[in-house]
Amino acid sequence: MDDYEVVAQELSELAEKMRGLEERLAEVERVNARLEDAAMTTARALGEVSRHWDAVYDAMRRADRIDREISSERDHAASKARRA
Repeated sequence: MDDYEVVAQELSELAEKMRGLEERLAEVERVNARLEDAAMTTARALGEVSRHWDAVYDAMRRADRIDREISSERDHAASKARRA
């Protein structure tokens, strides 16, 4: 086998390896795009959960404030009744 035939064969093998790498890179890019989409979906879902819990905590604080107001009014009424 002449030198040029050896070089041609090696170049052919390298070209095949390059095609394989390009295919793998394309698959990695597709997977990466799907992962980015999943990350965005997760971020939106976490935002929704966060807003939900903020609303729950706000409602709990309002309920506590209302309970304190009712308790205060009750105590005031009881104190007034005792004085009378």
